[in-house]
Amino acid sequence: MPKAKLDLKGLSDQDLKDKLSEEQVRLKKITFSHAVTPIENPMSIRFMRREIARIQTELRKRELGF
Repeated sequence: MPKAKLDLKGLSDQDLKDKLSEEQVRLKKITFSHAVTPIENPMSIRFMRREIARIQTELRKRELGF
């Protein structure tokens, strides 16, 4: 079961950048382990990719001043 969505608007820019790097590392590890041995819930990879996209979108929104 995937984790609940984070409230990204309440986090600082540095917190978002840290969270982004953590999630990217987790995604790489899970993707690699899935290639070697199929994981129980392959949909979790999709949820992780979407969470990374949400974080990147929030960072870009702040960069543009929205």
